[in-house]
Amino acid sequence: MDSVLLYILGILVVAVGLAISIGLHEVGHLVPAKRFGVKVGQFMIGFGPTLWSRRRGETEYGIKALPLGGYISMTGMFPPAREGERARTAGTGFLNTMVQDARDSSASQIEPGEEHRTFYRLATWKRVVIMLGGPTMNVLIAIVLYGVVLCGFGVPVASTTVGRVDACVIPATSTQTECAEGDAASPAAAAGILPGDRLVELEGRAVESWADATAVIRDAPGTALELVVERDGEDVPLELTPLATERYVLDERGGEVEGADGEPLVEEVGFVGIGAATEVVRQPVTEVLPAVGDNVVRVGGIILTLPQRLVQVAQAAFGDEERDPNGPISVVGVGRLAGEITSLDELSIADRMASLIQMVAALNVALFVFNLIPLLPLDGGHVAGALWESLRRRLAKLFKRPDPGPVDTAKLIPVTLTVVAVLGISSALLIYADLVNPVSLF
Repeated sequence: MDSVLLYILGILVVAVGLAISIGLHEVGHLVPAKRFGVKVGQFMIGFGPTLWSRRRGETEYGIKALPLGGYISMTGMFPPAREGERARTAGTGFLNTMVQDARDSSASQIEPGEEHRTFYRLATWKRVVIMLGGPTMNVLIAIVLYGVVLCGFGVPVASTTVGRVDACVIPATSTQTECAEGDAASPAAAAGILPGDRLVELEGRAVESWADATAVIRDAPGTALELVVERDGEDVPLELTPLATERYVLDERGGEVEGADGEPLVEEVGFVGIGAATEVVRQPVTEVLPAVGDNVVRVGGIILTLPQRLVQVAQAAFGDEERDPNGPISVVGVGRLAGEITSLDELSIADRMASLIQMVAALNVALFVFNLIPLLPLDGGHVAGALWESLRRRLAKLFKRPDPGPVDTAKLIPVTLTVVAVLGISSALLIYADLVNPVSLF
């Protein structure tokens, strides 16, 4: 029963964190919009039917039934048709009607005498500031939360203490998972290394980190090495001879490197059969921005390869393929992972909290990167429209041509609806996959 309650608690913590993040994202739009004099009719968290709302001044603040996003309603998001352009009616086609409906809806929000308070009349830089306010808020949240995790809780790192000693040697290319009778003892076991030993010296040099020891061991297959370990407060000299064994070649991210034939590459290295014990170490504040930057790069890579990854998700959801643990997941999948973390008895309370906070930080990075995509209705689409308008006006001024006026973003309504439809279908696929074939941490 306790594990079920903890599972639910993990989901609630991430859900609340996501809702707050979405709310602050919209605050990032709201504050500069009001600062620049734009009339904001609504500030809403979620979509669908309104559950609660309250009007303060000219703005209605509220919460809607589906907490999967949010929005602020600014007056004059779409400019009117250019002077002299024929008004569209239902008889001119479905797409044209949608465009004109968007213009009419935008125009209906403009009260007489408040034309100067419309979004489309703002200077380009002001519109860019308003639209980037939301993503900027998300990246600031991510920086703060990563700071809490890295500098407050710390992260597990390999210590110089031995945490695991293998009883025997199993080649990386073997499917064997346990020692069998007749298997040779691992060099570490043969040398007398025990779990809990701390590496002090190797070949007469002090061992400052686990990487120091592994670098020497990998380059010395078949060579006897002088090792000193600390055991029960005393230095114990040992002789360790790494065994030459095959290991897969790994890239910087720890993935297997494949050769021209598509098979994983292997290399011969020294092996002794020990693993490091981990310890939680608080990181300096200088590690926060690089951590956020790495996360931004990972999310950007997922978005750039999203069509291919969605195909893989579909194959996993409707076939026998395994889910990619580094691929996209839905809010349902995030909730399941949060539940797994909080219900795992092996983790301390601090470790669980740090993991949940880092998860919310990663969600904010995802919101930051995703909203920068230059497609409407995303923030990046509005930024792209404002920059394109500025470029057109600069070129017109340069070539002494008439001012072309604001970009008619209403014409992009069909594209916007297409993007919304694609996002909806993708979300439905991810939710289904997370229900029938979820990504699991354990």
